[in-house]
Amino acid sequence: MSDPRIQGWAEVLVRYSVNVEPGQMVAIQGDVAAEPLLRALYQETLRAGGVPVMLPILPGLRRDLFVLGSDAQLETLLPTERFMREQADITIQVMAERNTRDLTGIDPSRQATWSRARSGLFQSFMEREANGKLRWTLTLYPTDAYAQDAGMSTDAYAEFVYAACKLNEADPVAAWRAVGAKQQKLVDWLTGKKEIHVIGPDTDLKVGVEGRVWENCDGTKNFPDGEIFTGPVEDAVNGHIRFSFPVVAYGREITDIWLKFVDGVVTDASAASEEAFLIQTLDTDPGARRLGEFAFGTNFDIQDFSKNILFDEKIGGTIHMACGSGYPGSGSKNVSAIHWDMICDLRQGGKVFVDGELFMENGTYTKG
Repeated sequence: MSDPRIQGWAEVLVRYSVNVEPGQMVAIQGDVAAEPLLRALYQETLRAGGVPVMLPILPGLRRDLFVLGSDAQLETLLPTERFMREQADITIQVMAERNTRDLTGIDPSRQATWSRARSGLFQSFMEREANGKLRWTLTLYPTDAYAQDAGMSTDAYAEFVYAACKLNEADPVAAWRAVGAKQQKLVDWLTGKKEIHVIGPDTDLKVGVEGRVWENCDGTKNFPDGEIFTGPVEDAVNGHIRFSFPVVAYGREITDIWLKFVDGVVTDASAASEEAFLIQTLDTDPGARRLGEFAFGTNFDIQDFSKNILFDEKIGGTIHMACGSGYPGSGSKNVSAIHWDMICDLRQGGKVFVDGELFMENGTYTKG
């Protein structure tokens, strides 16, 4: 895909999202289908004085590992993985899958074994990010597979990606800084509050957030961005919630997920499809049944579900929450090998109260 906006994309990621400085070690990892953007990122990192380390991903390798590898091979941590999580100053990751269902049919226990072996690495990653030793960003390069999932032509999907990333703006960095300023008003209002109460279709959930930090996501990590999130109090989640959109993960599509929480723990769970996989994922480890994240989507340039969490969790007027590991910077203490985001659409018939005050109604924010 040859598009002049790719160079601008690389410039925004390198100069704004992670702000590469001279001498910093920059790990650039991505699927080879994103070669134009990967090459532009490599070149822009050099211009910024950083030391780029390119880590390309060939299609199908993960499936080969799950099909052919022994448990010992699944559990082996590669030097490249350690470099990404424990040594690099900056990581830039580019998703560009050619087949989003490549892992369909893989035994979930094999995936759980792989994930559990990397729990410590994930914690190191989040701790380094929280203490300022690591900066990171994640983006998505349009491919035929993503376009098919979204029900679009590849060209239309590419335009959807560029618009969501604000790469059509005359000054994308200024546009993202404006997003940050607008979101900060919501963060300021939420700071110091104790409880979120979500009401919607088959949903009545209370989430404790006392003493936790609200994070303002404005294109410096996920790209595109557009959310504010916190780490819920681990034992202060009660009620039930039905998630509006499917979760697409590990080559599977889990639909109509319903969870019940008692004192922070998922005590009951169901799904219309792939229910056994859902339950097995929640049983990965004790932390997988607790929330590590609660978030509000604020990107109103994204309105339609595309079956990709990088975009879908940002849909303005939705909430999402993640079972599993939380980000230490948000105050979360939950530890798990998984971090699984699920989305609840509140744009039709939903309300959110914060310490008894109406904060959102039918997808529209009433505060901030």
